[in-house]
Amino acid sequence: MDGSAPSTAAIEWAADDALRTGAELRIVHVLDRHPYDLTRFPVPEQEDLLREAAGKVLGAAEATARNRQPTVQVSTRLIEGAPAAVLREQEASELVIGNRGLGGFAGALLGSVTMEVAGRAGCPVVVVRAERQETIGEIGVGVDDTGTCEPALGYAFEQARLRGATLRLIHAWQVPVHAFAPEILYDLAEVRAAQREIVRTRTAALRAKFPEVNLVEDVQNAHPVEALTSTACDLIIVGSHGRGALGSLLLGSVSRGVLHHAGCPVAVVRSQ
Repeated sequence: MDGSAPSTAAIEWAADDALRTGAELRIVHVLDRHPYDLTRFPVPEQEDLLREAAGKVLGAAEATARNRQPTVQVSTRLIEGAPAAVLREQEASELVIGNRGLGGFAGALLGSVTMEVAGRAGCPVVVVRAERQETIGEIGVGVDDTGTCEPALGYAFEQARLRGATLRLIHAWQVPVHAFAPEILYDLAEVRAAQREIVRTRTAALRAKFPEVNLVEDVQNAHPVEALTSTACDLIIVGSHGRGALGSLLLGSVSRGVLHHAGCPVAVVRSQ
């Protein structure tokens, strides 16, 4: 966290989730000296001033968490380095971050640190916006026909169980357009039935493991990003393939699109 409104919202979200899961909440502030490293004009007091300011930020964050959930165990950590690199190296079962920090552009939907952390962290990453929203009692998860979504599904069923929420299984499909054979016809009823079977096959084991979770099958003929962001939810969960070598390229286009356009927190769960 860095003291911005989105990071404060992330602290509150994380405190609530720590209470649900019984986890310890570790609040991390990364002190990045790079913007202040003007060696041509050294400031002897700079180091103490920066650490003092960072300590105040952490103190305010800890107070926010304790006020939000007094029974959650809270610790704080001040670490120097590059924010994205430090955060993605944290050993945690879940990493919660604001959608953009103090260093981002005011009009940006997502900060560069957020994108890199969401694309490269080894644990689920939850991205939270500053805007408050009413609790709906429903979370959504993307279901596709690949193994990429399996870790996301496991996370989604557990979140639904902990919250006592309805889990919306969202699967989007689109009829392919054949430019050289436009006369090809499809039996849409048959296609829809096949897509519903994909959802049931992918979730069969988890349905048996979490029989108490109320499910809604939401199979849409739509673009995946539109399908995932068109329904109001408390949380949207998406999978990501985890391949590639460059920051945000580790996120697939659907994950990036949902992060940009969703109005609620988004959890990105990578397949390894």
